[in-house]
Amino acid sequence: MTPSAIAILDFGSQYSQLIARRVREAQVYCELFPWDAPAEVVQAIEPCGYILSGGPSSVYEPNAPTIPDYVLRSGLPVLGICYGMQALTHALGGQVGAAQAREYGLADVRTVHSNPLLPDGSYPVWMSHGDRIEQLPEGFEVLAISANSPFAAMGDLSRQLYGVQFHPEVHHTPGGRAMLRKFVLKICGAPPTWTPDSIVRQAVERIRARVGRQRVLSAVSGGVDSSVATALVHRAIGDQLTAVFVDNGLLRHGEREQVEDAFGRGLGLNLITVEGEERFLSALRGVTEPESKRKIIGETFIRLFEAEARRLGEIPFLVQGTIYPDVVESSAPDRNKAHRIKTHHNVGGLPSDLSFELIEPLRYLFKDEVRAVGEALGLPSELVWRQPFPGPGLAVRCLGEVTAERLARLRAADAIFTSELQAAGLLGRRMTDEPGSIAQAFAALLPVQSVGVMGDVRTYQETVALRAVTTEDFMTADWARLPHDLLARISSRIVNEVKGVNRVVYDLTSKPPATIEWE
Repeated sequence: MTPSAIAILDFGSQYSQLIARRVREAQVYCELFPWDAPAEVVQAIEPCGYILSGGPSSVYEPNAPTIPDYVLRSGLPVLGICYGMQALTHALGGQVGAAQAREYGLADVRTVHSNPLLPDGSYPVWMSHGDRIEQLPEGFEVLAISANSPFAAMGDLSRQLYGVQFHPEVHHTPGGRAMLRKFVLKICGAPPTWTPDSIVRQAVERIRARVGRQRVLSAVSGGVDSSVATALVHRAIGDQLTAVFVDNGLLRHGEREQVEDAFGRGLGLNLITVEGEERFLSALRGVTEPESKRKIIGETFIRLFEAEARRLGEIPFLVQGTIYPDVVESSAPDRNKAHRIKTHHNVGGLPSDLSFELIEPLRYLFKDEVRAVGEALGLPSELVWRQPFPGPGLAVRCLGEVTAERLARLRAADAIFTSELQAAGLLGRRMTDEPGSIAQAFAALLPVQSVGVMGDVRTYQETVALRAVTTEDFMTADWARLPHDLLARISSRIVNEVKGVNRVVYDLTSKPPATIEWE
């Protein structure tokens, strides 16, 4: 087999997953590995090139991450980004030192030596570094400079070794995608064969090989990820799959009916609905801490599945819609060297004594790839392009204690918000259909009561926070600039139509520093 993949070594950057996404956008397969992953694990994908991510360390710190020997011995092209560039410099005998002025944010870079990676002329990039290159390794030359970085990019063109001090993977480096495409397609020679059809074909082969003639349960939530994962497994094994939908009482308005119609009647799956609302709400009674909520929901969820599996007979496998962002945000620091953000229901909320073997056919896919696969499988657009919804459902949008009364309040407010956005034409089918189209929007119910006046009556009721974001990848996001008259109408409807709410606020925070969800 001809090497056709890119191996990305993660030195701890929060942007590492973005590098992988950009490579996938070039229709090239890649995988992200901890920098100290065993050589045989990394080389198993038969890479045709390596990308070294950024990271928070300094190359001179004790136990600082280093470039594995096999990378430089391979003779394959290498691109070091930020810390990856510094680690490459240090490994090859150059010098790295603390910058006199830390560069963070936008900077102008100018190419001073034509090369296969960078465009000619000047262009904006996103910088985020404290150290910088002081002396290049032997054989390297300066490719680009900035006001604070005399070595903003370097290269040994004969050995196809490159380093850039900036981050080409982020949205704030407008030409960064083109740079990464040049590296993987032209410098590494990777073939652009990573397409939705090829993803489906390879996933089907893997699932069939693993499952054989055994039976499989699918955890259907109605969200995009579980829907596509279920359809993918169904494509592979047909009637060996039983789809189980747990009505946990944490769903959005009308969601149960939509799921049952789409899967049972639309796709022809064997769909079983389990009534679980009372059990979930009982388990969540009195619980307010977000991580505890997630773990309780995860365990309750899986226990119901185990009970259903026993009723159905021996079923060893469980399908879950885990995707790449779930994995990175749930990973402990010693697994991928990045700071843990939160536990996802699909990853960190499962009990340690799980009796199923998990099948996660989307585990290495980003959201846009999941949607493309869904379309390739022929799923209806209302499933493929529906609003993202977290595994724990409304429980993580109902801050504080989760009760039936508060859930009803939240469900009603959320339905008003999203229906008004839909009517205004702001919920785009695709995130990039129109400038400013909203990728995700929802209401959150806050355990904050404030004084209000309705008619001549003084009220002391809860607060609804509205959240709407624009994003290309869900790794970073910006708050949506909604028209003021639309916000006024939504606020008025919620206060007048939702009992127990007398105040509505709008979330103006980007990701980072905040996450999209409130819990």
